[in-house]
Amino acid sequence: MSDLSESLLALQQRVAYPFRDPQLLLRAVTHPSYLHEHPEEPESNQRLEFLGDAVLQLVVTVELYNQYPSDREGALSKNRSALSKGVFLSQLARQIGLAACLRLSTSEEQTGGRDRDSALEDAFESLVGAIYLDSDLATTRRVLLALYGSFAQHLTAMQPSENPKGRLQELVQPVHGNHAIRYEVFATHGEDHNREYEIQVFFNNEPLGIGRGKSKKTAEEAAARIALEKLATS
Repeated sequence: MSDLSESLLALQQRVAYPFRDPQLLLRAVTHPSYLHEHPEEPESNQRLEFLGDAVLQLVVTVELYNQYPSDREGALSKNRSALSKGVFLSQLARQIGLAACLRLSTSEEQTGGRDRDSALEDAFESLVGAIYLDSDLATTRRVLLALYGSFAQHLTAMQPSENPKGRLQELVQPVHGNHAIRYEVFATHGEDHNREYEIQVFFNNEPLGIGRGKSKKTAEEAAARIALEKLATS
């Protein structure tokens, strides 16, 4: 494993999978822009992304099929899309520290490419493809499901709701009790006739996010939505 940087060695520990072929891991974190300055590199992570997307879709599909036996095709498809695309995958990528491992061109780095959702989503799918090629489907499934955690928790947090505070309470109350969530005024802005509030939400005394609104209620609801998003990827 001497070919790998410290960040990639740490990444393997975080995902609980040691690569037999370190070149696959290197390729998984190689953004297409990197090849512009390093033409000696054989390829970027685009082909691995293509493969990883298919593997991830299969794993998520089978898991949803097994966990939700009464759901019809439409609901299963909607949940699969929510758990296998876009912001959700970029959040998972950030959670495992994938951003620090990306190999980018200088210009891509300078324009914020390291934290771009699309680059992180692609890299996560590429990592899945690399693990699959380095092992097998059963191993890739084990790694993925460990990174995902509770499907039910993620899907609950993603559901639109007019009552995010209630949904947050319902999510944590069974395990942590009635008093695990609390809200505090973090700051106020503006004159009395045009006041805006910032409310911070705490989970077991740990800050989860700050919401803003023209009233304390709307600020608390905004903070609860942020908390739900964070809990879904924690």
